Amino acid sequence: MTPPSGERPVAPDQQRLDELRGNLAAVHDRIGRGCDAAGRDPREVTLVVVTKYFPVSDVLLLHRLGVRDFGENRDQEAGEKFRAVRAALTEAGEDDLTLHFIGQLQSNKAGHVAGYADVVQSVDRSKIVGALDRGAHAADRRLRLLLQVSLDGDTARGGVLPEEAAHLADEVAGHELLSLKGVMAVAPLGADPDEAFARLREVGDGIRARHPDADWLSAGMSADLEAGLRHGATHLRVGTAILGSRPSLL
Repeated sequence: MTPPSGERPVAPDQQRLDELRGNLAAVHDRIGRGCDAAGRDPREVTLVVVTKYFPVSDVLLLHRLGVRDFGENRDQEAGEKFRAVRAALTEAGEDDLTLHFIGQLQSNKAGHVAGYADVVQSVDRSKIVGALDRGAHAADRRLRLLLQVSLDGDTARGGVLPEEAAHLADEVAGHELLSLKGVMAVAPLGADPDEAFARLREVGDGIRARHPDADWLSAGMSADLEAGLRHGATHLRVGTAILGSRPSLL
């Protein structure tokens, strides 16, 4: 469309920046209202923007808007994308982001993920712990880990059973370069997210009683972040509400 006479066309990057700014503001408003309702301070909550399938350019625009925590769940995409992101930010003297790996993790990919992710939110079995530990030593870097908890008993979709979480937490805590930070879960499809996140908080409280520094609770996404806030979420994983519908892979 030709702009009205006398008006300059808006560059695509500026259009996307304005779109992301508006969406981000709307999500922060939801977080603020959710915290008010729960009697919480919004400063206690970290927003992790999930950029799966979205380009490096979107990550850099979000960084311009103040986002510092990003989430990815596909190893090949995340590794390539964030090498490019970090190169661009380092060149600008601004490499200050935190990358959260939030997808179901295969043991043969864990060592690679340990080389670039700062936080892994999807630890659900002993084999993954060992692989991440080896990767952390190979890369000579410390990793922060969350246990992904299965709230519907379907561990095929990822997650440790609640009754097995404490044992896995002890195992993580026994590794020098692995820092146990807390728990994560996705509300099961069709389930009441309040019930799901209340259960997650119980599991997290049990682990924190044994490991006081494990005080992160990652719960709540675009559709149910308010429920997460009601049950003590310290981290929210939001993609669609900020970036829009995922682009086609075709």
